[in-house]
Amino acid sequence: MGKKITVFGSFVVDLMGRCPHLPVPGETVKGSLFKMGPGGKGFNQAVAAHKAGADVTMVTKVGKDAFADLAIETMTRLGMDTKRVFCSEQAETGTALIMVDENTSQNEIAVILGACDTISDEEVESVSDLLDQSDYLLIQLETNISSVRKAVEMAYDKDVKIILNTAPVQPVSDSILSRVDLITPNEVEASILSGIPVTEEESAGKAADYFLNKGVKNVLITMGSRGVYIATGKRRGLLPAYQVDAVDTTGAGDAFNGGLAAALAEGKDIWEAAKFANALAAISVQRIGTTPAMPDRSEIDAFIKSHEMEEQSC
Repeated sequence: MGKKITVFGSFVVDLMGRCPHLPVPGETVKGSLFKMGPGGKGFNQAVAAHKAGADVTMVTKVGKDAFADLAIETMTRLGMDTKRVFCSEQAETGTALIMVDENTSQNEIAVILGACDTISDEEVESVSDLLDQSDYLLIQLETNISSVRKAVEMAYDKDVKIILNTAPVQPVSDSILSRVDLITPNEVEASILSGIPVTEEESAGKAADYFLNKGVKNVLITMGSRGVYIATGKRRGLLPAYQVDAVDTTGAGDAFNGGLAAALAEGKDIWEAAKFANALAAISVQRIGTTPAMPDRSEIDAFIKSHEMEEQSC
């Protein structure tokens, strides 16, 4: 077991349908499969890190409804701490409406955050003792931005390393960026936040410079099947992705971020951690769903080993 990670973020229930193609406005498409399951960027990332072997505590907020039960039941089954799950008296548990093209694996998602959009400063302050015990804070932008700001400020004051996943994308203040140890946008998010269209390695480097100039210490831009662009103070370049046949890319970024945090907490450097995260994400996209698609540690290690053997035999 490595260093301790606090994941602060969203829980939503995924309502996922698969169909022959994604509908255009006004079109009804007959689907082939429906699944309901636990999700949310924060929750997915926490489960990914936990199943990868990390010491993780999830901080989130739910409503008083049947969907909230799914969060507690899933965490209990996986052996995760449920004591830091806040409950709203007014707002409902968040939901995500997901449509997946069964031919291309592309998806469209609408997220209704519900309780996750109502986390108060007092609730964030109540996890101060948890941050005292933590080495990493993994956080996204899928809760109200005031809660993100408060959690980042508290973690920074306690010398906790902050990993910011900039999804779903929205403006991020310079005060937040200046406190971030590692930022992990995908190419679309990096393009929106930096104003530089990210299409290949060179433009990824320019976008990375934007974040570095804001005070971010390390930048990692995920670029789908092309791999991950990494920029640190010492080294930069593109780390290739594992090539697999994707079935469902929903949650791939969450799988990556959870794996990245778990590997960093074990003491891996950012390049080895990104390689581990790539493997976790590659396994997850070969399965349907988000949280249920996250592999356990033995699967990740076996995947990496098998691909290393393939590389050696080439």
